[in-house]
Amino acid sequence: MPVLHRIRIVGGAEFSCAEADPVLTAMEHCGVDDIGVGCRGGGCGICRVRIVDGAYATGKMSAARVSSVDRAAGYALACRLYPISDLLIEIE
Repeated sequence: MPVLHRIRIVGGAEFSCAEADPVLTAMEHCGVDDIGVGCRGGGCGICRVRIVDGAYATGKMSAARVSSVDRAAGYALACRLYPISDLLIEIE
């Protein structure tokens, strides 16, 4: 049984996401459309968010869309964002 975490968007929706699923995919499966959807491959930057609170892992993302400085400040692309705990995220 997958471990589910609660994802809350500042001023927006709330939904569940398994640790093995990208936040963007879980959002779409729950019928929520708060985060912009683009290529779903970590390259376009449309789904860029800032993680305000919580533990997470990320997959490969375009450095042109999320630099190492951005990553250190909590930015990630939702299509490559995997929760390790409940998350509070802010949309760009």
